[in-house]
Formats: sequence, structure tokens, C-alpha cells
Amino acid sequence: MISRTEALNLLNRYLTNDRNVKHCISVEVIMKFLARKLGEDEELWGITGLLHDIDYELVGKDLSRHGLLAKEILKDLLPMEALEAITSHNELTGCTSESKISYALKAADHISGLLVATALVMPSKKIGEVRIDSVMKKFKQRDFAKGVDRGRILLCEKLGLNLEEFISLSLDALKTISHELGL
Repeated sequence: MISRTEALNLLNRYLTNDRNVKHCISVEVIMKFLARKLGEDEELWGITGLLHDIDYELVGKDLSRHGLLAKEILKDLLPMEALEAITSHNELTGCTSESKISYALKAADHISGLLVATALVMPSKKIGEVRIDSVMKKFKQRDFAKGVDRGRILLCEKLGLNLEEFISLSLDALKTISHELGL
């Protein structure tokens, strides 16, 4: 399997938008925290999170290819369970998976967006200021962070975590990389 350094270098070759790279790093750290909590492979789960959107800029507006092109790019670098999670994290591919890592990736992908959006409406625009109760309120506001799929976040329940536990774990994860995110 590819190392984290190699994965980050590869990601930076394919993604030119800093915001997209930061999103991938956010998903990576949430996946690592989830793996630790669930007794799974932290390295594998982290790399899967880091590389899940490697093809995002390449597919442009044709999001039906998002995940499928990533699988082609990564086919010799990641194990099948990671490739399956990456292809199935986008419903438009038609690929499905009911593995733990797949549920985790879908949930982490969307909670990262909700947490970053919540941080950006705080007076300091810092993740350290975000509290669980604030996120719970924002989660219920359907007009806030409209691109965030609340149903995907709730896939945390398939991992044995309730929403509040998942938010707490994800917040803790993002706080460890707040300097990298500029939050």
C-alpha cells in the first residue's frame, strides 16, 4: 500500500485547489480517529480518506465518473476494500458497499463539510470554538451547508456511534489539524 507521504504527493499532483486538498486532509484525520475507535487499520482508513477525492477536479462536471476515475488512478496502490469505499462514496457511480470503511468514508466526507461550515460562521472562524451543541443545531437546519447530506452523516450509526459521539470524535480529529486547515 502507498505511504502517507506518497499519497499526499499524489493528491497534490491531481488536486490544484487548496480547499479540495484541505477537505481530503480533514476526511483523512476523521477516518483515522474512527479507525482507532473501532479497532480498524488507521493507516488504511486514513489513506482512503486522504485519496477519496483525488479525481474530483479531473471529472469536472461529470460527477458520475467521480470515484470511478479515482479507482483507475489508485488500482495498483490501494487494497480492494479501499478502492470499493472510494468508488461507492459517490452514489452517482452506481457502486455500492456495505463495509465499515465505506460507511465511515461516506459519513466522514459529509461531517467534515458540516464542521468546517460551522467553524466558518463562528466569530473567530476557528474549529476550536465549535461545540457539539452548535453542530447539532446546524445539523437540524436544512438550509445551512446545503451540500452536506445529513443522511450520510447518520451512517455513523452503522458503525455503532450515535450522532453526538460521531460529532465529538470528528471535532476532536479536526482540532488536531486546525493549523493545517487554517481553522
